[in-house]
Amino acid sequence: MLAIDNPATSTAALGKNEFRAAMARLGAAVNIITTTGPAGRAGFTASAVCSVTDMPPTLLVCLNRSSSIYAIFAGNNTLCVNTLSPKHEDLSRLFGGKTPVEERFAAASWTLSEAGSLILDGAAAAFDCRIMKATDVGSHTVFFCEVIATAFNEEADGLIYFDRTYHRVQRHGQTA
Repeated sequence: MLAIDNPATSTAALGKNEFRAAMARLGAAVNIITTTGPAGRAGFTASAVCSVTDMPPTLLVCLNRSSSIYAIFAGNNTLCVNTLSPKHEDLSRLFGGKTPVEERFAAASWTLSEAGSLILDGAAAAFDCRIMKATDVGSHTVFFCEVIATAFNEEADGLIYFDRTYHRVQRHGQTA
C-alpha cells in the first residue's frame, strides 16, 4: 500500500535542480490562465495544467503562492485556461514575464466568459472554470476547477513546451 502524506516515508533526497532538469523533458501544452472580477484582472503563462476527471469535468491549475497575482486568482474564484496555438508564442512570453497586466491583455483580443474570466480569441481550446477547491503543496496552490463551458478551434495546431523551448504540434493529417 502506498503511504501518502507520511513524513516517515518521504525521500527528500532528490534535489531541486535534478527535478527541474527531468521536468524539462516532460512536454506540456502551453496555456494562458486568466481571471477577472472583484479582486481584479490577471493572467499568467502555465504548463502546470491537467485533466482530473470528466465527471464532473475538472482541471487542476498550479500557481505559486508568492506570485504577485496569486491573491487575484484566489479572490475571484474563477479562471479560464486558454490553450495556445503556435501563433500565440509571443503572447505566451508576454504573460510569462513581468509585463504590466494592462499591456498583457492589450496584446490580444478577449471575450468575457460565462464564469467571468477572459477567453483568448483564437485559442486552440478554452476551459471556463470555477475554482472548487484549493490545496497547498510546497510553494504552490493547486486549484481544482470545475469546467462549466469550453470552446475550441478545430483549425488550430498546438503549442507545447519541451526541453525549455516551444514546439508546434500539428493536427493529424496536416503538413507544414
